[in-house]
This record gives sequence, structure tokens and C-alpha cells, in this order.
Amino acid sequence: MALTNVQKILFRVPQSARHITGKALQASLGPKPQKPAPFPYKEKDYTLLRSMFDKTTSRFDENSKLIVLEGPVGIGKTAVGHQLADLLGMHFMPDITMDAYYINDYGYDMRKLDPQLPVNCRSFDERNFLENPEHFNAASFQIIKYKLRYAHYIDAIAHLLNTGEGVIIERSPYSDFAFVEAMYKCKYMSKAAREMYYILYKHAMPDLLHPHLVVYLDAPVPRLLELVKERKLPHEVNSKAMNTKYLETMDSELKYKFLREISNRSDVLVYDWSEGGDAELIVEDLERLDIDNYDENDPKIQDWSYSREQYWADVRMKYTNDKEELISNFNVPLVDAPELLIPGEESEILTHAWFKAEGNTHAHGYDPKYHSFTEILFKNKSIKGWSPVS
Repeated sequence: MALTNVQKILFRVPQSARHITGKALQASLGPKPQKPAPFPYKEKDYTLLRSMFDKTTSRFDENSKLIVLEGPVGIGKTAVGHQLADLLGMHFMPDITMDAYYINDYGYDMRKLDPQLPVNCRSFDERNFLENPEHFNAASFQIIKYKLRYAHYIDAIAHLLNTGEGVIIERSPYSDFAFVEAMYKCKYMSKAAREMYYILYKHAMPDLLHPHLVVYLDAPVPRLLELVKERKLPHEVNSKAMNTKYLETMDSELKYKFLREISNRSDVLVYDWSEGGDAELIVEDLERLDIDNYDENDPKIQDWSYSREQYWADVRMKYTNDKEELISNFNVPLVDAPELLIPGEESEILTHAWFKAEGNTHAHGYDPKYHSFTEILFKNKSIKGWSPVS
């Protein structure tokens, strides 16, 4: 039966303010209306039944935005991200590292297994890449890093939708290709591996929501090399990867491809950060940014503009409940690049060692070394979680 005009109005989501305000300005405007408590999305699913009583937009305010903080390596994004989150009252998520891949839920670092593994099955992380970018495992390292960033970005969306708290995330899967292009140009990655990467990229990216805004911190390559020397970290100062060609390629890809493409779907602010800067000035620019002027069908707000509360519920269920299904976008056989493959006998050694390691011998939450018999007996069988090595 068709809805009457009155019913249509009742089921519509009220137009929300989309401009961003810092905590100082918020304080001058007086107390905010009380919002529902954050939904515990890490422990519970957001179901259809819950959606009837727990409205997604009831937690939204002017700062319920997803902001991506981008820029070249070594520019100081993490420090700026913390500052912006503090000034805006948002949640900051620094760039994901390979620790998320190698350290399991019980704190055991799988890199300790290296002595008992074949050479090409051993761990390879950010430090290894900086020291030896031409290593056989460099290509697989970057693809794993992309998968981790993808999962990390899903977490950012889920956090915003379930808490209403704005999120500032350092790096995103949208810019990850810049690393691949720099690696390919410097011959750290083969043409076949690059092609496999883009098969995954094109398969996975349509399932994500574009950020509301990208804040890009810029500096010329010579200044980046100076910053590397100023930090005095041996693995960076002596790095074979942190060279002019690698950094210039990444700089070009970020500025002339990533920023141009993302600007069609998100607002973009660019800052010269050669000598650092003041995060408060960025906040002032954010407060002046009038996102409200966009029509609801404008591509720059399309991912975050829904006219019905149930549409919001559907999106929230997708990113809260279906993370494993979204990650299944990476279940594409990468058979055409030798450096992405592990021979069967070596894979067997790796699998045996991995699942004999501390904390990996039982399903998560059922290891008697870490959980009492009572905890295991009465544990909910549907434990939420995703393993990056799945």
C-alpha cells in the first residue's frame, strides 16, 4: 500500500547540519542535546529488530563526519591527527601497521616464528621494506598493507555510524595505490604484481563510502628527505626505499591522481606543511567550510545522504555486521605473479607453525590458557572479529 504524504514525512530523516565545529565554538553555543549512548558495535551486531528502536541519525551532530588525513610519508600526519581530534572532539585512528597482521589477540608476535620458517615465508613489515625494498616479499607486503587499510577504514565507518562521533583517519585505501606506483617505478614490484593489485583494488573499492573531507599536508621532496635526517632513525636515514625517485613518484600520484579523483566525491583542503603548521588554523577552515550548500544528490555528499531512516539502518548493518563479507572482496586468486605465491611445501610449514603458535591453537576466546572453564562454557558462540590472515 502506498504511503500517504503524512507517512512519508514521518519516515523521512530530518535534514542535518553538516558543517563542522571545534570544541571552543561548541562551548560558546551552549550545551548540546542529550544523545543515546554509543552502541557497542565491536561486541554486538546491529540487527533489523534493533534498528526499529535504535535510530542511526539520533546520534549524529555537526561533527559526525569522516575525515581522511593524507600527505607524503614523514610529514607528521599522526601528530596533526591527534591535535585535530582533540580540538574537534573526534576519534583519531592512526595509519594501520603490520603489527595488526603479526600480533595476535593474545599479544604474541608471529615474527618470532621467523627462525623456523623458509626464507620467503618469514615476516616482512615496514622496517624490512625501508631496509630492503627489492626483497621478494615487498609486493605481498604492500598488498597485505592495502587489505589492512581497507579493514581499518571499515572500522572507521562503523564507529561513526554506531557512535555518532566523527572520525579522523590517517591514510585510506583510496590513496594506497600511490605506494604501488612508486614501488613499480622503482622496480620494487613487478608488472604482474601491480596488475594483480589493481584487480583487487577495482573489485573492493566500490563497497566503501567516500570520506566527507580530505585534509592533505604537503611538502616538497627535498624537505621530506631533510625531515628523515632530522628524525635520525637509522632504518629511515639508511633506507634504500626513501630515495628521491620513490618519493617523487608518490608525490605525483597523490597530488595529480588521488586528489583529483577524490575531489569529485569529497571536499579537499591542502596545506603547505614544509615547516609544520598550526592545527587550529585547519579547524578554523573546517568551520568555514559550508557543506550544507550541497544538494542531497551531489556526488560530494551522495554516500552520506539518505532520505529514510531505514536506509541509514541498512548502511549501518552492512559496516557493523558484514566486515568479513566485505573483506571477501580480496578472495581473488593471485596466480599470475610469482612473488605473490608460496610453494605448497613451504605453505604447509608456515601453516603448521602459525597455528601452533601461542594464542593460535584454539578459536578466539576458547584457549584454556587465557580463559577459565566457566568463561568458555558460557561464552557466546558468535564472537565478533576478523582475522587479518584469514
